[in-house]
Amino acid sequence: MTTTKAYLRDIRIAPRKMRMVVNQIRGKSAAEALDVLQFTLKKGGEPVRKLLDSAIANAVTSHSMDADALYVAEVYVDQGTTLKRWRPRAMGRATRINKKTSHVTLVLGVR
Repeated sequence: MTTTKAYLRDIRIAPRKMRMVVNQIRGKSAAEALDVLQFTLKKGGEPVRKLLDSAIANAVTSHSMDADALYVAEVYVDQGTTLKRWRPRAMGRATRINKKTSHVTLVLGVR
């Protein structure tokens, strides 16, 4: 079975929030997944839709796959690097704020 991969690295959205978006498209056809992502109200919908567009373009141009036969074989989110920031608190103290990033991996297959 022929597959093609696309990666999205260091996107500034927490992995927990990105997983809610990618769980909606897992196993769907590429066209159906694009429709779902276009109308998703979550912040992660737009970058994942662009990633899916890129993966479809890679499959069609580089691997000569049929765009109508593509489906989302695998999609998963891993945690990237965490930006550590400090917030001032009462009595001269400080609290750490963790700004998490995500790595998204998308694998398209042919049905």
